[in-house]
Amino acid sequence: MSAPRPDAPARRGDVVELRVHGVSGAEPSAVLGSASARQVAGDDRGGFYRPVGPGRDAPEGLTLEAYRWGDLPSGTVGRTVSMVLLLPFMLSNAAVWMRPTGERAAVVTVLCRLLALNLTLVYVVSIAGVALDLLAWRCLGATPCRAPFDTLFGLNDRHVGQRLAVLALLPIVAVGLLRLLGTRRPGPAGNPLWAVEPLVERLRAIHVAAALGVLDLLLLTARRAGGATAGTNLLLASTAAVLVACVGLLAVPGLIDRAATARTATVTARATAVVAAGLTVATLVVVAGDGRGWPASAGLPGYGGIAGGTLFGQMALLVLLSALVLGQRGRGRRALPGGAGAAVIAAIAVGLAGALASGLVYQSGVLLGGYRGDGGPPLPYRWTVLAFFLHVVAAALSGVALTLLSRRRRRHAAAAITTRDFPAPPPEATGRSRQVTKAVARARFTEWLGLLAATYAVLALIGLATSLLGQFGHEPDDVARRVLGLPAGAVEMCLAGGTYLVAAVALTLLSGGLFAYRTAWFRRHVGILWDLGTFWPRAAHPFAPPSYADRAVPELADRIGHLAERHAGVLLCGHSHGSALLALAVLRLPPGARRRVALLTHGSPLDRLYARLFPAYLDDRTLRQVGERVGWRWVNLWRDTDPVGGWIFAAHRPGDPSPDPTDPAGHVDRRLRDPDGLLPAPGERRPPPLRGHHPGESDPAFRAAVRDLVGQLRRSGAT
Repeated sequence: MSAPRPDAPARRGDVVELRVHGVSGAEPSAVLGSASARQVAGDDRGGFYRPVGPGRDAPEGLTLEAYRWGDLPSGTVGRTVSMVLLLPFMLSNAAVWMRPTGERAAVVTVLCRLLALNLTLVYVVSIAGVALDLLAWRCLGATPCRAPFDTLFGLNDRHVGQRLAVLALLPIVAVGLLRLLGTRRPGPAGNPLWAVEPLVERLRAIHVAAALGVLDLLLLTARRAGGATAGTNLLLASTAAVLVACVGLLAVPGLIDRAATARTATVTARATAVVAAGLTVATLVVVAGDGRGWPASAGLPGYGGIAGGTLFGQMALLVLLSALVLGQRGRGRRALPGGAGAAVIAAIAVGLAGALASGLVYQSGVLLGGYRGDGGPPLPYRWTVLAFFLHVVAAALSGVALTLLSRRRRRHAAAAITTRDFPAPPPEATGRSRQVTKAVARARFTEWLGLLAATYAVLALIGLATSLLGQFGHEPDDVARRVLGLPAGAVEMCLAGGTYLVAAVALTLLSGGLFAYRTAWFRRHVGILWDLGTFWPRAAHPFAPPSYADRAVPELADRIGHLAERHAGVLLCGHSHGSALLALAVLRLPPGARRRVALLTHGSPLDRLYARLFPAYLDDRTLRQVGERVGWRWVNLWRDTDPVGGWIFAAHRPGDPSPDPTDPAGHVDRRLRDPDGLLPAPGERRPPPLRGHHPGESDPAFRAAVRDLVGQLRRSGAT
């Protein structure tokens, strides 16, 4: 990052208004309200800008500046695509930060990390399914595939062991790619927000060791099916020990986190990875050099059982996690029950991982013609595709049902709000009044997300049930006919629908990687998920995208400190997720800088969403600490039509009781009536627009809050 350019000398009474955008990633000129902007610090991915000429939103005595961070989570197109393809890893990593408070937090952390490890195994086993089961075993032997995969560089003339050893390099390369992606960092290593790099190194070694271990297990199990030898038995026992060591390092609460055991954990993790690599080399040599006969079977011996075990393991861990967090009563003023966000995000991660893994194996076999005449793809993947289809259908039906069931209550509450805001609208404003009521009702659906989230997490039982059936060797068609009485072909239709659904998801993710950070419209719709997921550091999955907050928050704090030294004061204005970045930056400011800082948040999800999703890290105590750091020079603007932002301490709706005058937190929130009126103003043809979650730097209420906070800075002696 380039050093800040020297700014103009500060004038007496000069205050800098530093604006930070939300996930929409607006251009600096738009944030500043200026025709053009020049960069004064930072680089091409994130930096600070000032208007060229006066900004139209800046009143007398203010210097405008904007921080643009929208490209920090993305980077190049290739990197973005790779991160989107690893979306399940990102979600599993975010789940650990959603853990509840209290005595169950350590157990939830362990479950999230074991689930993350399982996702890595599912990733490797699915690629091994294409390389070993489909190509090496079926296409080049049992069931010749379409040309040129029926010969594949002459490997069809080699014996089975050599084919397996050569094509095992594909999953090894995939593990190496994960290892390479896991070493990426979002920016400069100095002064990071999260001190987690040693933890990431341990997790990375554990995941690499487990990935190589499960690959060895596939090869050795297949070789053992044709006759065990002392060498294969020894390698199998050693591989099992490696996998047990990986699970043990994660299963003991705090083992890889505590400072007292950190060095031991690091050495053990590294040694486990080295041993696993050595065992993989030995396994490849043994399998390639063993010229004995192999058993006759349609698929690679043992592959279905190992694939089914990994898929069953992730469902079992997910059900256990869901039961743990949903069975705990919620703590905190607005948190979901027991940190239910961990179960929900983990359920999405598991569903995506299982679907993408199954889709890869399923579609590869269909395209190559490797599943002809042997009953189709491995049984566990057929059950997983079916479970994904049923899960999506059930989740969609639940969402529709909850929307319909909550509509009456939401509209009743919205009508009461509209009536208080516009108590006696003229007849010609009736239509506009109904539009406002509908907008408020839609925004209030956020209040029902907790119930919808819990319902979604409970649907994990579908995946557990299908995994159990697959483990016991039951065919989907047989179960459908005998238990449910469905006609023949019904399951095949669902499987076909599931494969098309998986393909649509994969295509959507690829399109998202290409367009999310190149197309403003697309980014506004998907950016919040990605920016939330990549905000948190890698504490569960080492191959998740790195945290951009490691750069953004320290960079903001340093810049604020620099401005506080050169100017009379700094007014921090954060919209949407930008308010979270500023809140964390405030917590990092030294005492001298805090006395010259005020905070203005608008459209902020700090309490409405983030305190619910992350109850262990963002609660009332933390928010009050932010207020205390800025001397309660804090104003939060919110609208009832906003589905994302809301109040932080008090709603201040008409009719609400007055806040406690002794509690400074009660004076932070200011509700904005939206819209300003139902009818067009004199000289206007259209009524005032509904603002919703849109930023409002040019709104009169926003400018009034700016003048108020600047006045507080000056009265506090900052000037």
